[in-house]
Amino acid sequence: MSKLYIVATPIGNLEDITLRALRVLREVDVIACEDTRHTNMLLSHYDIKKRLIATHSYNEKESSKGILALLDEGNDIAYCSDAGTPGVSDPGELVVDYIRENSEHEIVPVPGASAFTTLVSASGRVGKAFTFEGFLSPKSGRRKKRLSELISRNEAFIIYESPFRVVKTLKEAKEIEPGLVCVMGREMTKQFEEIKKMDIDSLLSYLEAKSTIKGEFAILMYKAGVDDKAEED
Repeated sequence: MSKLYIVATPIGNLEDITLRALRVLREVDVIACEDTRHTNMLLSHYDIKKRLIATHSYNEKESSKGILALLDEGNDIAYCSDAGTPGVSDPGELVVDYIRENSEHEIVPVPGASAFTTLVSASGRVGKAFTFEGFLSPKSGRRKKRLSELISRNEAFIIYESPFRVVKTLKEAKEIEPGLVCVMGREMTKQFEEIKKMDIDSLLSYLEAKSTIKGEFAILMYKAGVDDKAEED
């Protein structure tokens, strides 16, 4: 049977790719990816030439059928999202579900970079448990409701946010719990990487002082004192 490889790719720095991932990308017959232009830049950097097919959030269900057809023809396929691990706030989960439910082809994870694990590793002590949420709803009511639920758990949680909405989201979180501690990761592993740990008031002041906010954000938040529980336990 053919294999579908779910391949993690760098979130910024192109050196953050595993030797196994490079070998798989060289050996498969076809690479399905979120954006062919983006993936082609990675492949060109490592002098890899492969047939690419686009499988993104808008066509993932339909494209899954084409991927299955290629697997049935005997092709090994790799799937890559634009950055990080497919299926983690990125396309990929529908492809995996469809292939698993409709065939006996093997699905092989090739682990690697992920923005939320990168941020957690540089956050310090944040307690024994945390929740990865990813992107919140763009609708304010739903976003506030979910933030309230996450904060009420009394454990750390990680969200992703765009530069266009990050201040608004932080203000909504502050309304619910003024005593939040934040670890902000911006442009992680890239040239202008920033990782800062501060209370939510200070983070808002820092961001609002900027003339322009650029880059994607990963933010870990928790109530002040939550990290101390790990030491107590």
